[in-house]
Amino acid sequence: MTPRRAPHAGLRLGTRASPLALAQAELVAGAIDGEVELVQITTSGDSSASPDADKRRWVDRIEEALDAGEIDLAVHSAKDLPGTLAPGLEIAGATARADARDALCGARSLVALASGARVGTSSLRRMAQLRALREDIEVVPLHGNVGTRLRRLEAGDFDAVVLACAGLGRLGLDSGVPLDELIPAVGQGTLAIEARSGDERVAAAVAPFRDAATERTLRAERALAHALGASCQWPLGAHARVLADGAIELRAFVGRTDGSAWVRDSHRGSEPVALGEALAERLRSVGAAELLA
Repeated sequence: MTPRRAPHAGLRLGTRASPLALAQAELVAGAIDGEVELVQITTSGDSSASPDADKRRWVDRIEEALDAGEIDLAVHSAKDLPGTLAPGLEIAGATARADARDALCGARSLVALASGARVGTSSLRRMAQLRALREDIEVVPLHGNVGTRLRRLEAGDFDAVVLACAGLGRLGLDSGVPLDELIPAVGQGTLAIEARSGDERVAAAVAPFRDAATERTLRAERALAHALGASCQWPLGAHARVLADGAIELRAFVGRTDGSAWVRDSHRGSEPVALGEALAERLRSVGAAELLA
């Protein structure tokens, strides 16, 4: 995050109460010059017993608080944001992206895992890619916050677990072994700031540390997901980066969760939304929709 600061005061920042959510909110609050009050909010996802709650349930109460004027802005892991925000709300900015890759914890590489090794993850995207790469390992659902998952690993319930490099880093934990083989989730590694549309107070407060390159790549990835009609129940990976000439390269993965079939593709362009839509069309042309049906 860029260390420059702009004078501002009196903002109420909404966040979930998990250790990672609080760490992320504190990063943004610390970059705003002036008084920022952290307001902890329990979402439907936090109070639900179901581990399969869709993304809307992880932000619903926060968006309601924004709409009601109870908070002024919220900070989310961009990968947790639904494809469409609630009416009247917008992504007011994004901070510089952290390492977007997935990390393998408990083993030195995917190749080093023994046949039959148990690998834990809660992500359908990770499941699909892991099984496509190593059909001989057992990929097992693993839910809970970062601490819970690492404790399960330490207890010997798994031979390895897969987490996000960015989340581990923001919690000050060992970042594990980055997995270049896996295409990350849409927005992974990015902190998105959500606010009421046209809120000039928030715009002024976050302007000094908004990152233009990150915002371009986030728009491309979200445009791809939107064009495909993807939800969090889809095994979709998408990652964009800005090249030296200013163009954007967007890579994507779509596959079946059992790893039996998948497609990967990449495309380049200069306009983020058009790029995401173009790559979505390319993926559809080679059977992405059928894979996900």
